[in-house]
Amino acid sequence: MTRGVVGTRDGIRLHYRRLGRGPGLVLLHGYPQTGHMWRKVMPVLAEQFTVVAPDLRGYGDSDRPAAGYDKRTMAADVADVIAALGLAPVTLVGHDRGARVAHRLALDHPALLTRLVLLDIAPTYDVFERTDRVSARARWHWFFHQVPDLPEALTAGREDVYLRFLYRSWAWNPAAIEEEAIQEYLRCFRQPGAMRAGFEDYRAAASLDFEHDGADRDRKIGVPTLVLWGGAGRVPQAADMLGVWRARCAGPVTGHAVPDSGHFIPEEQPQAVVDAILAFAGAGDA
Repeated sequence: MTRGVVGTRDGIRLHYRRLGRGPGLVLLHGYPQTGHMWRKVMPVLAEQFTVVAPDLRGYGDSDRPAAGYDKRTMAADVADVIAALGLAPVTLVGHDRGARVAHRLALDHPALLTRLVLLDIAPTYDVFERTDRVSARARWHWFFHQVPDLPEALTAGREDVYLRFLYRSWAWNPAAIEEEAIQEYLRCFRQPGAMRAGFEDYRAAASLDFEHDGADRDRKIGVPTLVLWGGAGRVPQAADMLGVWRARCAGPVTGHAVPDSGHFIPEEQPQAVVDAILAFAGAGDA
């Protein structure tokens, strides 16, 4: 595996991991993680694809600017990575926050991708609009992260306590995120500005992202889309995960719940993710 850095159009440096040869496959991580979350699936996928896993703006070893955490800006970052590395068009895979970036990229930069894979999310607008007592309890962190400055103050020096709680409570099998991975995530989130960057990602979701997603409800994703979600543990973000995405897509939408997995599907059930991606977008079918 090689590592590198790409400069974006607004001067932000994004760190990435790269492995394999073949058509481009870009993997976007979620919160509270980095591109390291793809470690269990990259080697097998790299047998058919050129696999690139960047650290999103504010995460991992990428720059952590004060602003720019709306998904339109973060999608433009990823578009710059795809262009700089000569990968287009790609199969784009996103988990959690990274899937929100992937959704926006599919709308704003449709020529850059041939297929889209979304892991464990429903559209931002729909999640907020359909929030009720049950979903608010399941996603309490969305609202905690929106409070200005307080989450930073409460987690400073206690990143270990907060992040371990999230890994443990969101996973069906917490042991799937091994201690080595937790230490790598902690290394990144203990860096100056890293926790704030993650919170700003959520703050953007409740403001600019909500506005952009609401305004674009009639714009359709044009490529075939695969939706996977955890089949155990947390309540899915929509009662009908395929239906909510079919309303946003002009192309076909397929997918299923992944058995024995909570939120962190690529770590909890990596073989299921590999099998689904290869069946959906294997190089022989590209």
